[in-house]
Amino acid sequence: MTTAQTTELDVQPSPLALLLLGREADPRSERGVECPGDLPSPSDPDLVERARAAKEKLGDKVFVLGHHYQRDEVIQFADVTGDSFKLARDAAARPEAEYIVFCGVHFMAESADILTSDDQKVVLPDLAAGCSMADMATAEQVAECWDVLTEAGIAEQVVPVSYMNSSADIKAFTGKHGGTICTSSNAKNALEWAFEQGEKVLFLPDQHLGRNTAVRDMGLSLEDCVLYNPHKPNGGLTAEQLRDAKMILWRGHCSVHGRFSLESVEDVRARIPGVNVLVHPECRHEVVAAADYVGSTEYIIKALEAAPAGSKWAIGTELNLVRRLANRFAPEGKEIVFLDKTVCFCSTMNRIDLPHLVWTLESLAAGKLVNRIEVDPETEKYAKLALERMLALP
Repeated sequence: MTTAQTTELDVQPSPLALLLLGREADPRSERGVECPGDLPSPSDPDLVERARAAKEKLGDKVFVLGHHYQRDEVIQFADVTGDSFKLARDAAARPEAEYIVFCGVHFMAESADILTSDDQKVVLPDLAAGCSMADMATAEQVAECWDVLTEAGIAEQVVPVSYMNSSADIKAFTGKHGGTICTSSNAKNALEWAFEQGEKVLFLPDQHLGRNTAVRDMGLSLEDCVLYNPHKPNGGLTAEQLRDAKMILWRGHCSVHGRFSLESVEDVRARIPGVNVLVHPECRHEVVAAADYVGSTEYIIKALEAAPAGSKWAIGTELNLVRRLANRFAPEGKEIVFLDKTVCFCSTMNRIDLPHLVWTLESLAAGKLVNRIEVDPETEKYAKLALERMLALP
């Protein structure tokens, strides 16, 4: 990737600026990893043909995965689309593919590497495509949290449950401490399993999915939940609060879903009489409580497929998907709008654009392996253990 050149001005970029430019690496974060090589210009009118030609040259050697939140210019080249876990499983089901090109974000490619064979190579078109939520829980912070739970005398009662949207390190921690992974589709099953193993759950890194599942789906109260803030001593909680809690929620959230508010719901109901409000469970609790329907990305798609013609829907999830669904179902007379008035894409997901995909496919077609995602054997061992526990859930 072409990097910004320094000028003769005596101004040095800050470490944060270098991270945003993708010129430096932070080992504790999924952002800001250098992407080598020269990308084609985004204005190149031949990008689509170049991507098609490189993909055809690779043939069965390449399998392209496209997350639902990707832009259309990338999705058109995906062999399969889906949410993060579905795509990782799809990759594992294609052992003949030497290269798995994951058009998503870093933690998704890690999961694909964990679930695929050693002979397969998982590639992320832009290594700086991270996830702000996943970055909100580092291995060091979670280890410190466990020390706090140990000092409070409750660690043996706690079962960790980690959302799929977490780094391989966090998944490995979960596996090592007897816990499981969950998706937004099976979070209730995961929590029910966890409460059969212990008295309390440490849910990370998304506080909203944990809280919504516990309260809305399982009948726990908001008072049963406490919020652990890794930036405060002891998580900002007393030992008594930890001992009284059933759900210890990590202070993390999705930057896209966290922006939807109760005002968004009230406003869209006032503007569009008879609208159905359908939101993702990563939204805030008050938004979920005010919505008509709540469910995962796959649930949202299926709900709109089954919706009657002429129905009206306000969707609280990432804009690329909402816009794609609006276009898809417009011929059926279904009115689909974004829940919030302010446009909001997943900025890190959108780092995977057509120039990065073209560069990746052309490099692979030329026999040059780029941007490989590899999880070290020790981390993979325990992360896979946690994922296998999830796969065994009813």
